[in-house]
Amino acid sequence: MSINTKHITIRVHGKVHGVFFRASTKDKAQALGLTGFVQNEPDGTVYMEAEGAPDALKQLEQWTQEGSGRARVEKVEVQEMENLIGFERFEVRR
Repeated sequence: MSINTKHITIRVHGKVHGVFFRASTKDKAQALGLTGFVQNEPDGTVYMEAEGAPDALKQLEQWTQEGSGRARVEKVEVQEMENLIGFERFEVRR
């Protein structure tokens, strides 16, 4: 991890379950060289944590505003975290 590596969390609200949002997020994150995970939450949101270069994280954040083709994103919440986890790859959970 470089000294410029950042860690963010993103929660996406809307129609984001059952529309390949997690798989598309994984593809986008990997293309941007990010590590972390994405998962469906019981409340209908998608939650992710990602680490990487600030510009790549910003691109992921911007991508989540639209998401996968069939998704209908209503709101995106982003928070920068203090500590790095040191994820080895980007994966889909649950």
